[in-house]
Amino acid sequence: MTEYNPNIIDVKTLNDAEEEIKKIGSDQASIKIMAPKMVTKIIKLENVILQDAIIIKQDMLSIGGEVAVPKNTFDLKSETAEILVIGNISQLKLLVEKLDRHYSRLKKIANEINTVLKDF
Repeated sequence: MTEYNPNIIDVKTLNDAEEEIKKIGSDQASIKIMAPKMVTKIIKLENVILQDAIIIKQDMLSIGGEVAVPKNTFDLKSETAEILVIGNISQLKLLVEKLDRHYSRLKKIANEINTVLKDF
């Protein structure tokens, strides 16, 4: 046994996150700030134009998230691809805000991501 007993807890939902924060006695006011940072989600997008995928990746990286893109993305050899947007709820909501500042195609992607996040 170790002195600090590190262990990984399974946090899949905002409710799980809120419960874990409450268990350790955090300030009630901080729960809504911290819980969305504890829940990681992966959003798969299909039919994304490669230039858009690059912008989405850059925007997500700038806020600490990640986007998995096909290895040939930067060659721009195919027209569209599937991508995986990886981040916690807070990062994904920030991504929606960032994408909504771009041109219409990215605004549409922002809207669709926002729809998926509506329950968070």
